[in-house]
Amino acid sequence: MLGNTTDLQNIGRIEWPYPVNYGKENYSEVDLLIFGGGLSGCAAAINAAKRGAKVAIVDKGPLVRSGSGGTGIDHWHDACTGPGSTVTPEKMVEWYLNTPYWGGKFTMAHQRYIQAMESYDALMDLERWGCPIRDMDGEFEGADFRDPKTRLMYAYDYNQRTCIRLKGGALMKPLMKAEAERLGVEIYDYVMSTSLLTKDGKTGPGATVIGGTGFSVRTGEFYVWKAKAVLVCTGIPQGLWRFSTELNGASAFHWDPNLTGDGHMMLARAGAELTLMESNNAWGGNGGFRYPMYGVGDWSNTWYPCPIVDANGKRIPYVREGKEIEDWDELFENAWPGFPKSKDNITPGGLATLPPDLPERIKKGEFELPFYADLTAMSPHERRALWGLMIGNEGKTNYPVYKLYGQNGFDPDQDMLQLPIFSPDDVLTKPSWVGTRIPQWREAHRTSNCAIFDWTLKSTLDGLYVAGLMTANNYGAGAHATGRYAARNALKYAAAVGDCELNRDQIETEKERIYMPAKRTNGVGWKEFKAGCARVMQDHCGAYKSEKVLKNGLKWFDTLREHEMQKLYARNPHELMRVHECYSQMVCSELTIHASLARKASTSTFDFKRTDYPEVDPPEWDKFVTVTINNGEYVTSELPLDYYLRPPYSANYRENYDKYNAL
Repeated sequence: MLGNTTDLQNIGRIEWPYPVNYGKENYSEVDLLIFGGGLSGCAAAINAAKRGAKVAIVDKGPLVRSGSGGTGIDHWHDACTGPGSTVTPEKMVEWYLNTPYWGGKFTMAHQRYIQAMESYDALMDLERWGCPIRDMDGEFEGADFRDPKTRLMYAYDYNQRTCIRLKGGALMKPLMKAEAERLGVEIYDYVMSTSLLTKDGKTGPGATVIGGTGFSVRTGEFYVWKAKAVLVCTGIPQGLWRFSTELNGASAFHWDPNLTGDGHMMLARAGAELTLMESNNAWGGNGGFRYPMYGVGDWSNTWYPCPIVDANGKRIPYVREGKEIEDWDELFENAWPGFPKSKDNITPGGLATLPPDLPERIKKGEFELPFYADLTAMSPHERRALWGLMIGNEGKTNYPVYKLYGQNGFDPDQDMLQLPIFSPDDVLTKPSWVGTRIPQWREAHRTSNCAIFDWTLKSTLDGLYVAGLMTANNYGAGAHATGRYAARNALKYAAAVGDCELNRDQIETEKERIYMPAKRTNGVGWKEFKAGCARVMQDHCGAYKSEKVLKNGLKWFDTLREHEMQKLYARNPHELMRVHECYSQMVCSELTIHASLARKASTSTFDFKRTDYPEVDPPEWDKFVTVTINNGEYVTSELPLDYYLRPPYSANYRENYDKYNAL
């Protein structure tokens, strides 16, 4: 205690609670070094350790809850090989390639296929590690979504059965950490990863990755790892357009607030190619203008298909393919994945939605705002599955939504929950908790901003593998599936690779870069710098882009690098972490601008608009734009959208999987 004044008023008098040992070096040699301790990193570490490998896993947060799945997952996608599934992995990939919401033609389809082949096996891994998956106590006995034989519970679609509800998804990360500890994995909590070490210190095309570096965000100590293979499992480059999570707290967005593009920065600096960095939209970027995730009434996503009523209690119908749905069971038939009518597929499907003409019907007075999610109109099983099974395990909902609402009197058996009040033209915002979208407050697209990787999940550099969001995966199932798959291939590589000595000059150069801000006692704070970088992106890489505007953005970053960046200071290891997060975000911003300059066309798939190239989706631009750093220069190139089905690979997904899965 500091008397009656606040800690903020006495910030200069508060002592840092950990011993500070800047420059102290810790060294370790391992078979597999993993950066990023989320679901993919943990799955990789466990699977590698089970095979007898010496494994180290590094995370800025505590492994027990780190990563975007750290607070829980309520449902598990793409379990195509599960006992109830009627959808093949090939069909699932086809759906992703034809669904712009998930990436459409820009989908990394080989990752999707790996995910579809291993999602169910990955789920069984979790069950073996103690995670409650099934309804073993019969709480939902008799529910349409529960299989009485397996006691598995399905979400969204009760006949195709590829998405499984999890009874104890909020327990996932603690159980994974316990399993990693049991197997002897070296766990480095609260350590920020900063660079990849390469053979002879050479970076760029043809480099070989042989280790990495980091520093403790508590003590400031430096870490050096020598590794036979390195796996990067970090997340999307968050916060490039948003300067603060303080407007509405970190819960304003799905992802772990520690995701600041560190992995993307490290890959680019080493010379690995990234792609879809130009992919971003306003769907996820309006930080402080959001509502708590799943904490307001909704009709999509986890809330599907909660009945929605208007201010007078009038039911708003659900619609599929222009037809109002009257039968409740029909809402769950061929819904996920949904295959619309086509020449080769006459089965109607897809998630139902509110009527597309709802804005006009509101303006005419047929429906009156505000709208409400009427949980009371659901059957007890469906209501409990939504509020308690899914909300309660999904993401950050357990405490701020499920528990707090209940503690303060909300009862889904008798209460409705209001949807945010939008203008009639915005009422179909999906999901409603996203709130009002600010076009220039953007965010990296959730299924892009990834590495270029092959069928072994190896990057374009030898010794360097990727998993999780670095492969543009689909949430928890994709993270776990790619983590276990990449670990197998990385160990196969590690078993065959020879020994390499680390380059001392490369390590010393990195140490100098890391500790420079700690040597300054005043100057520019990290928050000011982050706000400046975000403003550059808002102004020069927003909803509408052009060559001159984008190049002006690069000039601004050059100025920031030459001046303000040289004045950044850190008073403790935590601030040193924030400073280097700013550096990661600035590099990712420049990668984004260079990729945006290279794509000389507009595309609807990820809301990419070039005013100087207004034609939308011209066929000649159906290709990946790649970007990396070589000798300090940003370099862009191109790849076919189906590069993973061209020589030396087979044109058949299953043949490639069987050849490269390292089972």
